[in-house]
Amino acid sequence: MATAESPLIEVEHVSKAFCRDLKRALWYGMKDITGELVGQRRDRETLRRDEFWAVKDVSFQVRRGECLGLIGRNGAGKTSLLRLLNGLIRPDSGQITMRGRIGALIALGAGFNPVLTGRENIYINGSVLGLSKREIDAKLDEIVEFAEVRDSIDAPVQTYSSGMKVRLGFSVASSLQPDVLLIDEVLAVGDQSFRTKCYQRIGEVVSRAAVIIVSHDMNAIQRLGDRVVLMHRGKVAYLGEVVEGVERYEKLNTQEVQSERAIHVFDPDLTVDRVALSRDVIRTGEPVSLLIDYTSRRPIEVGLVGSIMRDSRENFVAQYRSDARADSYRIEAGSHRMSVNLGPIPLTSGRYVLNCGVYHEDKKRLLFSAIAPCVLDVQSNFVSTAIIELGT
Repeated sequence: MATAESPLIEVEHVSKAFCRDLKRALWYGMKDITGELVGQRRDRETLRRDEFWAVKDVSFQVRRGECLGLIGRNGAGKTSLLRLLNGLIRPDSGQITMRGRIGALIALGAGFNPVLTGRENIYINGSVLGLSKREIDAKLDEIVEFAEVRDSIDAPVQTYSSGMKVRLGFSVASSLQPDVLLIDEVLAVGDQSFRTKCYQRIGEVVSRAAVIIVSHDMNAIQRLGDRVVLMHRGKVAYLGEVVEGVERYEKLNTQEVQSERAIHVFDPDLTVDRVALSRDVIRTGEPVSLLIDYTSRRPIEVGLVGSIMRDSRENFVAQYRSDARADSYRIEAGSHRMSVNLGPIPLTSGRYVLNCGVYHEDKKRLLFSAIAPCVLDVQSNFVSTAIIELGT
């Protein structure tokens, strides 16, 4: 639980702008540095050409013993805020106060020298945090065992797989007694068993540190978080209780998906009135069909019906191809419904967005495509980290 001591993390009205054009961004950077050298500061509240607010007027505090979940859709400003907290970039306005040792895992391999060994990188990271060699020696075995890299600890980090880098990075960040721990969605690279270990370790670290975790896994946020900050387009859309924050995130996510929905028809004789699922909510393993309501002036031979599903992190997790199952479909003249059996859906609990396309007989020309026409909620405790072939 939080104590009455000063917050370990204080963020006061912080804003950060980025420029979409690289050449113009370099020019702005040179102008800003020159201006600071001669004592001239520009108006930080006004955007220049091609700039946008990645983070805008964000304020919150985190005390020792608290875990703050940072949630929002991709591009909401979560990682930019984490980079500001870690001192990797400077805010354009506002103030950030960080007290104590900071352990961070923000980008894959961040803080590691790729040509040095895992062991050497552990000592370097510990030294940066202010630990003596004796203190690092005492933690070395624990770090290596937790990261599961004992056989590779004396090999250069550049030879490590993505999963190995994540395991070592998290182990270092969480084991060297940080007062502040910052964790980005980079943990998603690891396998499920290691993520479970990470969440258990975070629970242990929270008792003595202030933790901020960025994740699209709402189960993890609800399990670990004491409060949440919901980011939307660089601003704080909600700061408060976890349950309320997750509900607002899901509602916002659904609204954004609905705004992206579009059906594009490429045959002048065809009109697609509706694309939907036979069921919007299922449990893992239950079957679902894709329903397409259309009107056609003539019969059309269909060579391929394809569909993909993406999770809340916008990762591709499942696909369906009618030709893989030897399923055949045909568009009839008049108004009809095409029912495409996607089969049992063996996905883990979560919300999934479906895209689909129907092709001519040659499988090259699209008859129509539908972007985010359907959202499927799956309920269960099943865990899968592989891309799933639907209908098999």
